Amino acid sequence: MTLTPALRDAALRWIADDPDEDTRTELQRVLAGAMVGTAGAAEDLADRMSAPLRFGTAGLRGPVRAGPAGMNVAVVRRATAGLAAWLGRDGRRGPVVVGRDARHGSAAFAAAAAQVLAGAGFTARTLPGPLPTPVLAYAVRELGAVAGVQITASHNPPADNGYKVYLADGAQLAPPSDAEIEAAIAAAPAAISIPTSHTVASVDVTESYLDRVARVPRGPSRELRIALTPMHGVGGATAVAALHRAGFTDVHLVTSQSEPDPDFPTVTFPNPEEPGAADALLATAAQVDADLAVALDPDADRCALAVPDRTGGWRLLTGDETGALLGDHLLRSGGIDGTPFADPLVATTVVSSTMLRAIAAAHGARYAETLTGFKWIVRGGPGLVFGYEEAIGYCVDPDAVRDKDGIAAAVLACDLAAGLKAAGRGLTDRLDELSVAHGVHRTLGVSVRLEPASRDAAVARLRDAPPPGWSSDRPAADVLVLHRPAERLVIRPSGTEPKLKAYLEVVEPVPDAAALVTALAAAQQRLAGLRAEVERLLVG
Repeated sequence: MTLTPALRDAALRWIADDPDEDTRTELQRVLAGAMVGTAGAAEDLADRMSAPLRFGTAGLRGPVRAGPAGMNVAVVRRATAGLAAWLGRDGRRGPVVVGRDARHGSAAFAAAAAQVLAGAGFTARTLPGPLPTPVLAYAVRELGAVAGVQITASHNPPADNGYKVYLADGAQLAPPSDAEIEAAIAAAPAAISIPTSHTVASVDVTESYLDRVARVPRGPSRELRIALTPMHGVGGATAVAALHRAGFTDVHLVTSQSEPDPDFPTVTFPNPEEPGAADALLATAAQVDADLAVALDPDADRCALAVPDRTGGWRLLTGDETGALLGDHLLRSGGIDGTPFADPLVATTVVSSTMLRAIAAAHGARYAETLTGFKWIVRGGPGLVFGYEEAIGYCVDPDAVRDKDGIAAAVLACDLAAGLKAAGRGLTDRLDELSVAHGVHRTLGVSVRLEPASRDAAVARLRDAPPPGWSSDRPAADVLVLHRPAERLVIRPSGTEPKLKAYLEVVEPVPDAAALVTALAAAQQRLAGLRAEVERLLVG
């Protein structure tokens, strides 16, 4: 690829408008390489100057680098100017709180966001240092803010960072707000021209957050040995403090992953769901003879659990297994300080297991099934007391944090595990109970790599002519649900990759406890058969 005049001029304009000396120099270096024909430089420049990062319901997310297609101070300034303009449409100028994780660029991006908000006339407040995303979500409601911004890329690769927005109700953005803010960003002036102010104060809600988390259902038992990893993220100190305040003091951190490190040196991909990511945690759990192992993702809004298995090893619970356990435990135990729920609602997504529906019915609770994402789960209806998604996200105290909260979920899981341990039982025993009561629910996610045209054609084909024996419905334009007795298949395109994602579930009835082992084996066999059938269906 050769450098075109249009690409050169676009880069020069961006450099002139960039208020950050470091990224100006970075882009100048790439441009200079492209001008002298350095291999790959023109392609690099074109990629950086391509379409700007899209502002969706998760805000912004992308690689930390110079140019409009990266996360940098200039992009953050313009994003915040757009957010400020959108918030101020009706003249509101209330407080906005800004938090951050410990990734590359997070401190500078948080400062830039706060300064733009202050320059726009908002009362800008920053959290003190890198803190978990749930603390920011909590702060929005606790401080009566009109919005919150968290600088984080959650469990993305080390090269990335992001910009996440919460509204005044403490929930993530939902359409059409994202599109409206994106339009306001597009209309924002050049970054160097955006007014800023250093009238920014720090505010700390950590103690209040910890007090709240410690009040999730509290049984009398607190004897539990816990292995914990924050996976090089910002959740370690806060999680340990929350567990201690809730009465769990026998906590063993994975030493090699206990401190924030933006390079995530011991994991290939900092997501507890990824193969091998939890290996260090499981090794520590075995070494200290733990009762429960907990993995947080880097911004601590997700939580994975691992338990001893019956062969003497350890196994990670699926997100659906943990969702069933925590939902059932809350409905048994009540809310904050054990307060009984009044007409409670529990919610999960269309791609998660249907066991929560059966659990809700058994407890006389209402149930809602939403589209994927916590922006929908927490808006599932009035009286929400619990929500989860299969991707290890759990909202266990919606009145305090209207989003997934890995730290509060970990405290609740420890409460459940300690109570079971005192009775000589474990989480797997409770899972068996739920299976006997509601049937064995087995789920599996399958991804098939397809180019967009083939992907969309496959969905259209299955929608228009469901396979024999299957019926279909369509809860959203890009989601297809196929079902037949005791089996379900949900298909949707990936939002970030050329893939078609399928979520499989089989339900095997359990006549009585003696039949559980047979039912478990039958469910696993049926799931394997369904997987083979689905892979054939998707590729046509």
